[in-house]
Amino acid sequence: MSVLALGLNHTTAAVDLRGRFAFAVDQLSPALRTLHTRLAGGSQAPAHAPEAALLSTCNRTELYCAAPALSGSPLVLQREAVGWLAHVGGVSADELMRHTYMLEGGAAARHAFRVASGLDSMVLGEPQILGQMKQAVREADAAGTLGTTLHQLFQRSFAVAKEVRTSTEIGEHSISMAAAAVRLAGQLFENLAKTKVLFVGAGEMIELTATHFAARTPRSMAVANRTLERGEKLASHLGAEAMRLADLPQRLHEFDIVVSCTASTLPIIGLGAMERAIKARRHRPIFMVDLAVPRDIEPEVGQMPDVYLYTVDDLSELVQTAGARRQAAVAQAEAIIETGVQGFVHWLDQRATVPLIQALQAQTDAWRAGEIARARKLLARGDDVEAVMEALSKGLTQKMLHGALAELHSAAPQHRPQVASTVARMFLRGDVPPGLPPSPPTDRSESDPA
Repeated sequence: MSVLALGLNHTTAAVDLRGRFAFAVDQLSPALRTLHTRLAGGSQAPAHAPEAALLSTCNRTELYCAAPALSGSPLVLQREAVGWLAHVGGVSADELMRHTYMLEGGAAARHAFRVASGLDSMVLGEPQILGQMKQAVREADAAGTLGTTLHQLFQRSFAVAKEVRTSTEIGEHSISMAAAAVRLAGQLFENLAKTKVLFVGAGEMIELTATHFAARTPRSMAVANRTLERGEKLASHLGAEAMRLADLPQRLHEFDIVVSCTASTLPIIGLGAMERAIKARRHRPIFMVDLAVPRDIEPEVGQMPDVYLYTVDDLSELVQTAGARRQAAVAQAEAIIETGVQGFVHWLDQRATVPLIQALQAQTDAWRAGEIARARKLLARGDDVEAVMEALSKGLTQKMLHGALAELHSAAPQHRPQVASTVARMFLRGDVPPGLPPSPPTDRSESDPA
């Protein structure tokens, strides 16, 4: 089984490029079904079906794939995955590869475990990514693209993340994006209690950020959302005003602080609207945070002299500085992750022998059924029971030994000692007859204590 992780994140691609590959939650399942069709290459056989899951956040877009070796080489899987993602972002495969990472097998598992544990986040140890990964798994399951291998990968990721959070201090005193935004706003405005704050969107990130700002008791708060009902629900929780997104251009000038994070594919706040707002504010400064990917606020807005605009990438330095205080816990977390990786790789190696085991069981069942049918015919004819039993046992043993004996007889002279040793180890369980080289030690015998 080939396991692949392909992605780009805040360390490999700028926010504008990441925006080209961002998926809203309701886009994940349709996108995965399209990808699955491409990876399957027309084959619908369950045993050969590829698996896929897609994780998309403001900091990363990652594609996890798994496919049986029989469905194509790892290179084929890589080529198809890269081609599909490049098409989604409207860039060439070569351009995409300059900003992505591609990991296989144990390296892919290690990356998934680090992501789930918050070690690969812009905010070291942040817990939000774990919920986003679980959402990605639910969407892959709903799309029918989550198979046994990726299910194991993600369930083990969640278990490792839980152990990291309960056994280390990796998540303590973390400075989240929300807390970083409040800190920056406090540097611009001496007293946040005198400010008016607008939140655009009503998702999890906005709710988290709004909670942090609410703790500083601003003069007033408002929530603008495309769906008024959802905006009203958050506004009620915060003691804020709910407003329609359509009213935003006319009221933008009222607010000192604007935080936006929606799933819109196009900017919500443009340069023209901000020019009118700044003029109405008589050039009083306005602090803006764009947490969305793709951007909610046009980049040109940040070039205006009275606007202080920050994106998720702009907040990186602040949160990483705070994260340095928790580096002592990273080594312990990495050790937990490494143990989890070894467990997954061992499970994956065992899975590779499953088709062979199934084929052997099917073959022996067929031999057994054939010999039993033959024995019943002889018994029905009146043959001696002991003679029938003897024939049945000989028939089974001959069928079991036929392949091994054929290999011994047909092996080239230089390979015959190795074949003989393997046959002896399989059928004699270590009791090698005189004249044969001793069987090489297995992994089990090497690892077992003396």
